[in-house]
Parts: sequence; C-alpha cells; structure tokens
Amino acid sequence: MKNIVCALALPPEFLEGIRLAAPEYNVIAGRAKELDRDVFRQAEVIFGWSPAIIEECLHDDSTLRWIQLWTAGADYIPMDTLRKHDVMLTTAGGVHPVPMMETVFAMLLGFTRNLPQAIRNQDRHVWDSKGNYTELLGKTMGIIGIGQIGAEVARIAKAFGMRVLGVRRSVQPTDYVDGLYTFEQLNEVLSECDVVVNILPKTSQTINLYDENRFAAMKQGALFINVGRGASVKTDALIGALNSGHLAGAGLDVFDIEPLPEDHPLWSMGNVIMTPHIGGNTDQLKERATKLFIENLKAYIEQGRPARSIVDYDKEY
Repeated sequence: MKNIVCALALPPEFLEGIRLAAPEYNVIAGRAKELDRDVFRQAEVIFGWSPAIIEECLHDDSTLRWIQLWTAGADYIPMDTLRKHDVMLTTAGGVHPVPMMETVFAMLLGFTRNLPQAIRNQDRHVWDSKGNYTELLGKTMGIIGIGQIGAEVARIAKAFGMRVLGVRRSVQPTDYVDGLYTFEQLNEVLSECDVVVNILPKTSQTINLYDENRFAAMKQGALFINVGRGASVKTDALIGALNSGHLAGAGLDVFDIEPLPEDHPLWSMGNVIMTPHIGGNTDQLKERATKLFIENLKAYIEQGRPARSIVDYDKEY
C-alpha cells in the first residue's frame, strides 16, 4: 500500500479526515523527530517537513512525489534537489492571511497609539501622557509583495480609511488596492508611503532588497513593517535609518538571524516593535492547514497534481 506520512502532531479527527480522503493510502502520523527514518523512505506523500527527508527520500529510486509544507514560506527547502527528483512542493499559502494581517495592524496601532511607551510606563508605575500620537486615517500604505496576505492587509487598511498601493510582478487590478506597480517602480512607491509593509518571500532577487538606498527612498517619518522574510532587509541599513530619525519606527516579525542574538542592537531600540516570527501563529492553524492538505490530496489522487499553493521552482516560491 502507498504511504502518506504526516510529520506533525495532529488531532485524531484531522487524521481521520485525511484517511477518508485517501482510503487507498496508509497514513502514518507522528512528530517528525519521533518517526522512524524508514517511514520517510517509504513515503509517496509527506505532510510537514523533517531534515530526514533530504537523507532518506531524495534519491534516484525514491517513491516520494509530493511534499505539503506546514508553513507558507519555503526558502528553507532544497528546491533544486526536489526539482531534480521530480517532487512537487506545496506550501500552506492561504491559511495565514488573518493572523498575519492582525499582526501587521497590532504593530501599526502600537505605533500610532504609542503603546510601547505606555507598556514601559506601566512596568515602572509612571503616569506620563507625553508621546507622539497619530491616526491611520488618510495615510498611504505600500504593500510590497501583495499576494493573499497582502490582499487581506489591504482590505483592512481601506476600512481604516487608508490609501493603498501595491507592488508585485503582475499589475492586474486587485480589490482594495488603489494603485499597482511593478518592482521597477518600487522606489517611486516607497517615496509616497507613510507605512511600508513587506510581505516578500526570500528569493535570490529579494535578499537585501531593503538596503541604504531603499530606506533613503522612503518618506521621512515612515513606518516599516516586515512580516515577509528577514533576509530581504539589510539590518544595518534599517538600524541606521531608525537611528537617524528618517524612519519613525519598525515593526519586525522576521529577522536575518533567528533567534535574534541577545546582544543585538534591535532589542534596545525604543522605536522598534519585535515579535519572534509568530505572525502567522493562531489556534486555528492546524485546522486550516489540514483542510488545505485534504483539498490538495483529493486533487492529487484524482488529477495527479495538488490544487493550490504549488511552488514554482523557477520563481523560488
């Protein structure tokens, strides 16, 4: 019998849904670190990821045909090796828009209502109303990499009364976006935005995209929010723009080095809000990711190919 390996700790009802969708398959489940390596060697489909996959599955006589990731990003996956062995890769793209959007606006509202200072004052039992307070109403937001997450961010930005500009490869009209631009026009967009939200994946084209020149192109006093990938930002350039006052603040969920070293200067910067790469975390993640996997699994069985969130190895995402 053909094998599906779920390298995740899933509730029994979720596993039962997978078994019902693929009755001709043997479903083996457990935490990746606790599964026998032979299990991976015999898999045709894997839901999740483990370093053991590289050693046990990616060889000339491998039975592996498809990997469904638990994450939306795939930059840690050896795509060239998967392509060589004709293994399809899908991500959990589409399950994170709501929590990622809420992370973006949690950071933005933290800045506009001066919440970081309020929390510090609360810790010290200090009543101090001084600070910079502003509104999102009437501000311009630039969403760089406007896919499914960006579209949800744009929808809520419009509810706050913001003007929304988007940057991506395709400039086809998108709901809630007032203007779409190509990457060749990135600096033009940056110069107009009070808020810049980066949602780009890590690819060879996006590494250190935000360097000294990019930050200089941003509007004086802008806020920079990064919920894409840390590698897209040249961190020294970001710190320089924050220290000089050119940027008013930065909300960061991702970093070029994770975990962030204890002595990193970002920890002590008062105009930075940081979260430890948890922007997409939610108590509904397992259910949404499993539903996506089951949808893709049904398509894979019927058509030989998953239906959604297929990684394009040429684009690297």
